[in-house]
Amino acid sequence: MFLIIIRVLKILLINICKYIKLFILNRLNTTFFLSLKQLLFQKTVCQVMLEFLSSLEPENFHARFDDPDKCYAFLAKEKWRDGFVCRNCGHTNYCRGRTPYSRRCTRCKKEESVKAHTIFHHCRIPICEALEIVYQVCHNPGISSYRLSERMHKRQMTCWKLKKKVMDCLERRGLVNK
Repeated sequence: MFLIIIRVLKILLINICKYIKLFILNRLNTTFFLSLKQLLFQKTVCQVMLEFLSSLEPENFHARFDDPDKCYAFLAKEKWRDGFVCRNCGHTNYCRGRTPYSRRCTRCKKEESVKAHTIFHHCRIPICEALEIVYQVCHNPGISSYRLSERMHKRQMTCWKLKKKVMDCLERRGLVNK
């Protein structure tokens, strides 16, 4: 009976989100049950961040995110607004990590950076510039990567990759059509 319930939950969650699909396939242990409420009933970090950025005016954006510390503080606040849950063991207690705004699980000692598992994961450009690209894409989803590269003085492919991540997130949430 318990296995049937797990299979039914697994099938339902696979249809909800790709992230949940990967999570279930990799972890069918306590992490699954602790994070189930958070994954099903809360808005994702991507959606909240995009809604917030699209509501800002350009002057307010540049005043609010002119410093990397402010950007990282914003990301940390949004990423863990419902509380920290370790992706490795499911524990909810944490301490400060080695790098600024990262968190370390007190049980398994696994450290998670503020950019991990977000659209900024493996993003090598400075966080202020990455947030500005996200901001510009949120305000004008039709902006080309060439225009972004001209405005930001970055390579076109760099702008295209980050724009693609943002557009994928927007499309998954139904906030923009392909």
